[in-house]
Amino acid sequence: MIRPGGSGRPALLTDGSRRMTDLSLSNQTIAGKAAPPSEARALRLPTQWLGVAPFFIFAIMFLILPTLYLMLGAFQNDAGEFTLENIIGIFDPPNLSNYLQCQINSWASWVDGNCSLPTIVAAYWISIKVSLASSLIGAFAGLAIAIAIVRGGLPEWIRSATLTFSGVASNFAGIPLAFAFLATLGRLGLATVLLNTVFGLNIYAHGFNILSFWGLTLTYVYFQIPLMVVIITPAIDGLKREWGEAAATLGATTAQYWRMVVIPVIWPSFLGTVILLFANAFGAIATAYALTGSSLNIIPIVLYAQIRGDVLHNAHLGYAIAFGMIVITGLANVFYIWFRTRSERWLK
Repeated sequence: MIRPGGSGRPALLTDGSRRMTDLSLSNQTIAGKAAPPSEARALRLPTQWLGVAPFFIFAIMFLILPTLYLMLGAFQNDAGEFTLENIIGIFDPPNLSNYLQCQINSWASWVDGNCSLPTIVAAYWISIKVSLASSLIGAFAGLAIAIAIVRGGLPEWIRSATLTFSGVASNFAGIPLAFAFLATLGRLGLATVLLNTVFGLNIYAHGFNILSFWGLTLTYVYFQIPLMVVIITPAIDGLKREWGEAAATLGATTAQYWRMVVIPVIWPSFLGTVILLFANAFGAIATAYALTGSSLNIIPIVLYAQIRGDVLHNAHLGYAIAFGMIVITGLANVFYIWFRTRSERWLK
């Protein structure tokens, strides 16, 4: 049994002996002992990457490797040798030269010479026009809808319902979308028949055709508008109410607030989204092929005809066409990322 010692003396044990209890000495003794040799650490797998491993595997197998294969094939011939003939074949120099000469003669004589571009170049040009028209229409319509549901004072359920529908409709494409528009705006479509029966308006007699440029553009607009709503809504949400209150305090009108504050802030987001919509429409093939077949010669359909093995079969020329599409869509995505980075500086 230990009895406490007085006057700073060491503790007194029951047998009358005394023992030092200096903690500093005991700590030094413990610290002086040799540490056991460290054991080899077991090999640990980076488990934190397992969650994203399926994404990287999918991206490598179905995006990166096919893209590299196409890019390599665009610069090879059937023997596997390096060549630029496939890239040159896109422009079809003899026909391109005839087209340019025809244009020069038309401009000199002020008479339309009915010049025609080479097939592949013309297909690129039609695809660019369809993509640009559908992206601009979809961008402005989607922006108006986004502003209405965010800043228009509508009930909250309107916003929820619109965003939910937009998320679904933006992915509704391909054969189902083509069938829907044929059943609605085809020659015997529901809307066509109703307009002709009720209002006496025959849209086909006035030049409309679902299998034409504007018919395909209108079909693309169906998924372009909801995609614009989904992408631009966060940018509209990022507009701080304090900015409007500060502008009103300084005497700015609503028009001045929108012209000097809102438009400069959302302009990079708007341009970036337009470019993204352009890339989205440029690479679409299922909807166009199911809707128009070969009646509208856009570049994805030409690419499909070159690779699938029919009379136009030239796989390496198809690879070169695909390489051109990759360049165009890649540039579009680079500009989209650049505009988005600029807009995020204001919307954070």
